[in-house]
Amino acid sequence: MRVLGIDPGLTRCGIGVVDVSSTRTPVLVHVSVITTSPDLPLEERLLLVARGIEAVLDEHRPDSVAVERVFAQHNVRTVMGTAQVSGVALLAAARRSLPVGLHTPSEVKAAITGYGQADKKQVGAMVAKVLRLAAVPKPADAADALALAICHAWRVPLGSAVTGATSGSTRPRASVDPSQLTPAQLAWRAAEQGAVAARPAHKLAR
Repeated sequence: MRVLGIDPGLTRCGIGVVDVSSTRTPVLVHVSVITTSPDLPLEERLLLVARGIEAVLDEHRPDSVAVERVFAQHNVRTVMGTAQVSGVALLAAARRSLPVGLHTPSEVKAAITGYGQADKKQVGAMVAKVLRLAAVPKPADAADALALAICHAWRVPLGSAVTGATSGSTRPRASVDPSQLTPAQLAWRAAEQGAVAARPAHKLAR
């Protein structure tokens, strides 16, 4: 399954394409950021973003598209630009009869890190880990787009135990069935367990 993730933004629009196998192992196909100048008229900026998205759609031919769901922010101007770019992305996908998934930032964070309140640094680190990249994709918009694509491919109904584990905790609780976790959540658990095992015994005893 090939998924195009779009982190909508008028100045920077993150683009990420991943292939995800039947074992849910993601592989990087493409990552980039479409940029537009604030000095340009709004309609020209939207046209540049539309052309960039359409070029990626035509070159990489994804099976589906994942877009970050727009939500209210204090900065109305920012959310308006985000909403306008989201509309451009949805239109481009609809023209190609591609299914679209809308995901909130907390849903993406939970799928990628196992924690719905993870910061951008944690998300970027886990994106690099699951895609086996030598470095975190830059800027953050690029990593966010890849996270969206991975989240969309991995998105499955989670049991109440998993849902509870991703609220207010950076790791799954012991009662969570490992078979219900995404590969990234398993990687997060393994990384934290490895960090605990590496600590000196006198520190663990505190």
